[in-house]
Amino acid sequence: MSTSDTRKKGLYIGTGVGLVLFALVGLFPGSMVGGVAGLKIAGMMLGAPLQGTLFARLIVAAGMIMGVLVAAVVFIFGMGTLGWIAGSVVEALKMKHVVAAGAELKNKKAV
Repeated sequence: MSTSDTRKKGLYIGTGVGLVLFALVGLFPGSMVGGVAGLKIAGMMLGAPLQGTLFARLIVAAGMIMGVLVAAVVFIFGMGTLGWIAGSVVEALKMKHVVAAGAELKNKKAV
């Protein structure tokens, strides 16, 4: 197995875990926080007691979509990055073990 294979496996596992966590934990809070942000923006633009106009609803919907997208990026990209880092650490530990075993064999042959 080459160096990039371990990192890729870590990346794929981390991304899969991030996708599951996003679906379970991030989807609803992301839409709620984005909706509140959209309400605040619409309130500042159109006045404090919002009317049920199409423009106000579009602003709130855009805020909800942005909240969900930000949550998705944080969960999926963040966990993918952590998985890639974990794969790199595992690969570094493997290489350290291989180098130590090679040095040990070299010392035995010298004696």
